[in-house]
Amino acid sequence: MSSPTAIDALGRFAERAAVVTIDLHRGHLDPAVATLPLQAERAAAVTAASVEFLNAVRPLKVPVIHVVTSYRDTDEILSNPFWRYQADRPDSSRKRIAEHNLEWLPGVELMPGILAPGDLVVDTKKRYDCFVGTDLDITLRSHAISTVILLGVNTNSCVMATAASASVRDYAVFIVEEGVDTMLDRSFHDAALSVLNASFGWSISSSDCVAVLSQRASDPSGDHRDGTTGGPS
Repeated sequence: MSSPTAIDALGRFAERAAVVTIDLHRGHLDPAVATLPLQAERAAAVTAASVEFLNAVRPLKVPVIHVVTSYRDTDEILSNPFWRYQADRPDSSRKRIAEHNLEWLPGVELMPGILAPGDLVVDTKKRYDCFVGTDLDITLRSHAISTVILLGVNTNSCVMATAASASVRDYAVFIVEEGVDTMLDRSFHDAALSVLNASFGWSISSSDCVAVLSQRASDPSGDHRDGTTGGPS
């Protein structure tokens, strides 16, 4: 459930917003091929929620950018000490990290319904932070984007790192609550959202986010800080 502060903040900062999806690909979300999978029911739920949200915001002329992890070889993965330590450890949730999203595997494909004509794709992500080693920042700035609305997985790693990185680059950051989840226990998801709300941005429900963006699209010159009216607050 969105806080009044999140709705107010999005109303204030929605004018130059873009949606950035993070790793909504088969490598996490398709049980048939995933190397670092979410639980099947949760994968299906976050995929469905993301598709519904994206279909709602595209007619509002909100740009959509998909960031996808892709590696040319295992060296690009295992040069990270934490991941190298986790690889092949039977008790690790990342035990298959060395085979995750190698560029020739089906895991790099976005889930059905996520990609649509006109969307942009940044497919050089290699670390949790979507800004590291990619052209995401220049893609956003060249389109005059100052607010990012995040969807994707995992809440406690890639979403959290990207939200923090966006915040310190002076983007306003919003996280769509139904559009994020984790392959770990749900408590990690909840803890990540608590940290993000406390220090880096705002979590907001899909319906409230669409409502504010719709209002902005219908009255771009109005004051939308309360999320409910185009008149003065």
